[in-house]
Amino acid sequence: MLTGVSISHSTLQRLVQREDWCEVDITEPIEELSLDGGMIRLRTEEGQPGQWREYKALNVHEHGGVAFFKDNPGLISWANDQTLAEEFTSLGDGHDGVWNIFDGIGTPEQRIEVLDWYHLIENAHKVPGTAAELSQIRALLWRGKTRQVIRYLRQERCRGSSGFINYLKHHSKRIIDYQAWQEAGHSIGSVRVESLVKQIGLRVKLPGAQWRGENVPKVLKHRCAYLNGDLVA
Repeated sequence: MLTGVSISHSTLQRLVQREDWCEVDITEPIEELSLDGGMIRLRTEEGQPGQWREYKALNVHEHGGVAFFKDNPGLISWANDQTLAEEFTSLGDGHDGVWNIFDGIGTPEQRIEVLDWYHLIENAHKVPGTAAELSQIRALLWRGKTRQVIRYLRQERCRGSSGFINYLKHHSKRIIDYQAWQEAGHSIGSVRVESLVKQIGLRVKLPGAQWRGENVPKVLKHRCAYLNGDLVA
């Protein structure tokens, strides 16, 4: 557009891959992080179906995001190289892979782990209870009363609730008083990182798009740099 010289998409992509894109550099103490996974399709041999593989995206609330492919240690190292607040919130859904990564970021004393409220309620609605029962469960969870929810499910003998009870036990330390937490000005959901994954997907999931595994890290860095506003002249 600036030079009047036409450049093909493939040439432009090769030029992009030559650049050494860097992750966003956070200068202020980090107070909130959210983590989630996204999918990218890898190129395979001709005639073979494409393979979908996961990458991890980390959003630093108010400051931007990063994404790493098959490099959880690199993601953890990047986060620990930033300035973390004396106490910071880590938000995620119920997948153990998310919390295994968070275990390596900061210290247990710094990290306040919060289970995403919307994923929690999504799992609650898998219990085949009545509208009144689900309303009571939601009200108790909103105030972080996990033990009372478990007691209520057992007393009411809600069918199919054993899986949800195990889920609550597994994440009990991450289920907080969401009402008080939100009123204090903190986030209760991982919507920011979910939005980041969606925005990355608009680039990497173009119709028919397949990527060489060795190029994926730079593709993710370039997309995050664009989303973080680092490509603005």
